[in-house]
Amino acid sequence: MSATSREIVHQSLAFAGPPRAPRDLWVLPIAAEKFPEELKALERDFPSDFTAISGHERQTAPTRGNPHVIGEFTDEWGCTFINIQRGVIGEVKQPLVRDWATDRRRIHVPREWLTVDRDAVNRDCAATQKFTFSAACPRPFEQLQFLRGSEDLYLDLAELPRELLEFMRELHSFYCEVLETWARTDVDALRFMDDWGSQRALLIAPALWRQLFKPMYRDYVQIAHQHGKKLFMHSDGHITAIYPDLVEIGMDAVNSQLFCMGPENLAPFAGKITFWGEIDRQHLLPDGTPADNEAAVRRVHQHLWRNGGCIAQCEFGPAARPENVRAVFAAWDKLAPAKTRS
Repeated sequence: MSATSREIVHQSLAFAGPPRAPRDLWVLPIAAEKFPEELKALERDFPSDFTAISGHERQTAPTRGNPHVIGEFTDEWGCTFINIQRGVIGEVKQPLVRDWATDRRRIHVPREWLTVDRDAVNRDCAATQKFTFSAACPRPFEQLQFLRGSEDLYLDLAELPRELLEFMRELHSFYCEVLETWARTDVDALRFMDDWGSQRALLIAPALWRQLFKPMYRDYVQIAHQHGKKLFMHSDGHITAIYPDLVEIGMDAVNSQLFCMGPENLAPFAGKITFWGEIDRQHLLPDGTPADNEAAVRRVHQHLWRNGGCIAQCEFGPAARPENVRAVFAAWDKLAPAKTRS
């Protein structure tokens, strides 16, 4: 009997010899619009082993607009994004917080996210053999940027005003509540995200990251593990400097830009953390050939696969060519023993 998707993911996370690398295709709305038939064929030939479960919240946090169309979208916190390209997400141009001392009241903390219908979530988990993620995805560093604006937040992080630190404690407490709420459901994993890297280095000094954000992430790991869940993290950019810290605090899987850092440079962490993708979406997926992308998969496998510990993930974004996305998943399947493919 072949392994289920849930079993394959758990085997890869445990470095326990899964029959193939688990698959996880990320699709941006613009790709679904541009390549509907190609996407349908990809999903048929390389079905994902992951699914996110809706929270079926009893209360809905207020929003306005659509984040993926041209125009304005206001999120659950009250941040308004300006979008000039259909199918992707825009940017905040007028942050809510100009002064932490006076503008804190303008922020809506979306406590509606805590009204999860646990029974409905558990029914959805029981109805699938895929590995299930919580719908919630905390993002403390990014949320601070949306609220304050990146430039002013970087200045704040240099000066550390009391009001900022007070709000960060409140934000962290809320996110812990969100994760605790989901940890009491039957999902397999919790997840969160923060984009920490530029093209060459961390966006703030690693020492400051360790002072302010590492303790937050350690709490997230502990919440997940205390409830028997895995914890997955996403971060764009060059984050090699904090990989040892992510291993130390027990992060289960990290989605990062491997080709920004070089898979061979991350090899010291292979077997200690699972590499949740990805294949280069800056150059290879839009501009490479299928052969280039197949070679990239082999490079990741060579340096980072340790009887598991890798997830076949890539992003089908606005510039990615469908034949290259197909080549990525076909290459990962070729690396699995033919007699045990599923």
